Amino acid sequence: MNIAICTLGCKVNQYETQAMERTLAGRGHTLVPFEDRADAYIINTCTVTAVSDKKSRQMIRRARKRNPGAVVAVCGCYAQTKPEEVRSLGVDLIAGTGDRIKFLDLVERAARSREPAALLDDALSRRQFERLPAGGLTTRTRAMLKVEDGCVNFCSYCIIPYARGPVRSLPLEEAEEEARRLYREGYLELVLTGIEISSWGRDLGEGAALIDLVEAVCRAAPGMRVRLGSLEPRTVTEDFCRRAAALANLCPHFHLSLQSGCDATLRRMNRRYDTRLYRGGVDLLERYFDRPAVTTDLIVGFPGETEEEFAQTLDFIRQCAFAEMHIFPYSIRAGTPAAAMEQVPKQVKEARAARASGLAEALHRDYLDRCVGRVFDVLYEQPGEDGLYLGHAPNYMAVAAEGENLHNQILPTRITAVRDGTLLGELT
Repeated sequence: MNIAICTLGCKVNQYETQAMERTLAGRGHTLVPFEDRADAYIINTCTVTAVSDKKSRQMIRRARKRNPGAVVAVCGCYAQTKPEEVRSLGVDLIAGTGDRIKFLDLVERAARSREPAALLDDALSRRQFERLPAGGLTTRTRAMLKVEDGCVNFCSYCIIPYARGPVRSLPLEEAEEEARRLYREGYLELVLTGIEISSWGRDLGEGAALIDLVEAVCRAAPGMRVRLGSLEPRTVTEDFCRRAAALANLCPHFHLSLQSGCDATLRRMNRRYDTRLYRGGVDLLERYFDRPAVTTDLIVGFPGETEEEFAQTLDFIRQCAFAEMHIFPYSIRAGTPAAAMEQVPKQVKEARAARASGLAEALHRDYLDRCVGRVFDVLYEQPGEDGLYLGHAPNYMAVAAEGENLHNQILPTRITAVRDGTLLGELT
């Protein structure tokens, strides 16, 4: 049958959708765009913010409207945490964040029987890592590999530990083999992703740490560059930086989750670090790597955030000089401690988000300007406009250069200018 999938949210969701696509194609189904008429629609949902919930509901309604007779199957974090809300939208199948293969079995069964079904469990009771096939179906340059699932940090604003359960890790030997396989298939970049990859290995025993995994994967596929997903600041120690800097194919791009640049706010968030530890990690990265891209996330308008605390955050952002930032106004998540705290008015949150975004854009421009004149090995991915080919440098900055048929090639490129947030380059 024809099946369409809509994916919302993080790279983990994207990875799990790719795995479902490979499985469905292997079973003889045809994958079609979500905008097309299909026999079954799968919506892989996100619940990290209220906006994510709203988008998930919109996609469910859109699928039902597009073909009223189709199977509408919903999985992901929104379905895991709010199944009754999803059920009220008249879907045929509800599943959470576990057992994607059984979920696909139920999609096929629902198409035959037209009987509603559910596949839900208690995420907090999970102990096994779910192994899914990595790599997409179309011609791609970059593959994702989920090496970890779950989180036990329980930040006061976050619902994800309840949606994903405790930490489970992909064993190191299996990660090595997946890296080799993906390189043989022609991928030239591998992104190690997970819900909280900094906790990789804590369930495996024997003192396994993320840097052990990174070293193993980099050495298993030396011809493929490796990029890390989001890191907790506690990961960036002297030992981590020393060992990471020795890996020639590790990309110098580090996304360190910040959320606030004010220690009082960080304590209310139940984050496991302060600004001193965070800044120490940034300094270490800049010492061990040549002008790395340090990127981050920021939540503004967290409950109880005063104007003085917000000013401290802006000052800290300037000190760190981030290459790029994602700014989010705080979003209430029912069932989390922060939901019961004193809330910041919506208009104040929006105004602070605008101010923080303005600063983030200025810092991003500064970082791009400092790239001019440098030579990067750019992985070219797809044609753009005006005869330019588009790709990404190791620091994950977008690059455009003149050329034809550059797909899936890593080529040295000298950066000559910046235009509309993209580095312009010349092949050397």
